[in-house]
Amino acid sequence: MTEAIPFIDLKAQYKSLEQDIKSRINKVLEHGQYIMGPEVAELEEKLASYVGVKHCIGVSNGTDSLMIAMMALDIGHGDEVITTPFTFISTGEMIALLGAKPVFVDIDPCTYNIDPSKIETAITSRTKAIMPVSLYGQCADFDAINSIAEKHGLPVIEDAAQSFGASYKGRRSCGVSTIGSTSFFPSKPLGAYGDGGALFTNDDTLAKAMREIRVHGQDKRYHHPRIGMNGRLDTIQAAVLLAKLERFDWEVEQRAKIGARYTELIKEQLTKNSQLDIVPPELETYNTSVYAQYTVRVKNREQVQKKLKDAGVPTAVHYPIPLHLQPAFAFAKRAIGAFPIAEAAANEVMSLPIHPDLTNETQDKILDCLISQLELDAS
Repeated sequence: MTEAIPFIDLKAQYKSLEQDIKSRINKVLEHGQYIMGPEVAELEEKLASYVGVKHCIGVSNGTDSLMIAMMALDIGHGDEVITTPFTFISTGEMIALLGAKPVFVDIDPCTYNIDPSKIETAITSRTKAIMPVSLYGQCADFDAINSIAEKHGLPVIEDAAQSFGASYKGRRSCGVSTIGSTSFFPSKPLGAYGDGGALFTNDDTLAKAMREIRVHGQDKRYHHPRIGMNGRLDTIQAAVLLAKLERFDWEVEQRAKIGARYTELIKEQLTKNSQLDIVPPELETYNTSVYAQYTVRVKNREQVQKKLKDAGVPTAVHYPIPLHLQPAFAFAKRAIGAFPIAEAAANEVMSLPIHPDLTNETQDKILDCLISQLELDAS
């Protein structure tokens, strides 16, 4: 086996930011305010400005952020939240944990995001919110989703764990719905060195509620007008994110270039050999993507993954089992065939290495290995 290519190269990123990161962390170590220190407020101000909304609330992670958003909207037992089955489990998990029911809607076959044309028929008298996921780095179609939501008086929560830095019709992800929620897990487009997340809104009342919920429902010390949770963002993680923000615009630009280059080169190969079994991702004309994952579709996925692994090329599957087929969601009573587009995608999607420091040389090696295997399969 040859030396493996990193799937995400956080070491290269750290080397370019080492002094800034150390300086930011040292300031926290010097002032000692490890919980809700000044870096948290500074980060919130900068992120709100970046997204273009009034409020940013730093939180403990991108899973708690979804729960905090729904708690602020008073979603609970017996309610329903419409979402996609093709996502990481936390999207549906937090709905269920609050005692509500996730109501799944199938996805668009090109973007893998929720299909707006299928949302309205899923709305009932118990529906309390719509929660689209901006998967793989590009936003869902929020104009269409927001129009449906407005018609039925529903809030929209964008699960933007994979799309922070992307744009939809000129607006930033996290600023295109009632509440935007993102994750700063280390592998995300903007990643901390541990868990972290943030919530975004223009609604003053919701912002106040979410700020209180993240500190045990507290509006002032030892006074709790609502039930909350421990959902605070650590100061050291805020410091790391502040350092990383200095390079983030460049990283977003690089991700877009690298993703576009992958697609261009794959399409060139398909022009030469139409028998190749690969479908590159599609980017809507009104979207930009941060390519949190660069995800293609192949038929013989396990075989292709094994051959690439042997050649030192890592891959991943996001995600192999749709939520409605997960044992934890058996209560939803949706069997195989309920959401055929999501199920077909789950059987075929495969993510290739992508990060801002990926060189053309390494990218060419990845594609050479992939195309060589696909050509063998086609012969």
